[in-house]
Amino acid sequence: MFSEIPPALKARMQYLEEVDRRDRTDGTPRNKRLRQITYDTGQLLAILAVNIPKGEIIEIGTSAGYSTLWLASAAKEQGRTVKTYEIDEEKVALARETFHFSELEPHIELVPGDFFLHAAALGPIALCFLDAEKSVYLRCFQEIASNMVSNGLIIADNAIDHYEGIKPMIDVALADDRFDCLTVPIGNGLFICRRK
Repeated sequence: MFSEIPPALKARMQYLEEVDRRDRTDGTPRNKRLRQITYDTGQLLAILAVNIPKGEIIEIGTSAGYSTLWLASAAKEQGRTVKTYEIDEEKVALARETFHFSELEPHIELVPGDFFLHAAALGPIALCFLDAEKSVYLRCFQEIASNMVSNGLIIADNAIDHYEGIKPMIDVALADDRFDCLTVPIGNGLFICRRK
């Protein structure tokens, strides 16, 4: 996957990486920043996603679509689609632009609006990448936990740099006998839960 990233897609990824770096230092308000994952986090996501069982691949929190590209690279390998949810209209527009630049558009379904309005319609989930407002992580976990297939993964970003913000979800997940969980110190920290 990594050696086969087309030039146009690589250029868009590099552009988003630069915008994200600039956002963090130029005074851009937090809610307007891209706040996307790191490059190595994206690589790990893709490697994990390409080996998941049957079921839906979902992402809660699209932003400009950077992490979606990594998930969609894995989905393409399997002939699957990533369903990604974004509540911010400006970021939905940025994500549409990102997906247009990629050759991965056929493997991405962008769902604008509040994830919780769509959660009840979800089927069996093989992978959920969670990178939204930290205050909703616990509710997201509670919404999707029962839909996870055996060996399916819930991957939550910011498990180290925003540990206190997502601790309520971490505590509930660690106490849930249906899951094996651990924190991986890559990027901003990933909290990974495997459904037994």
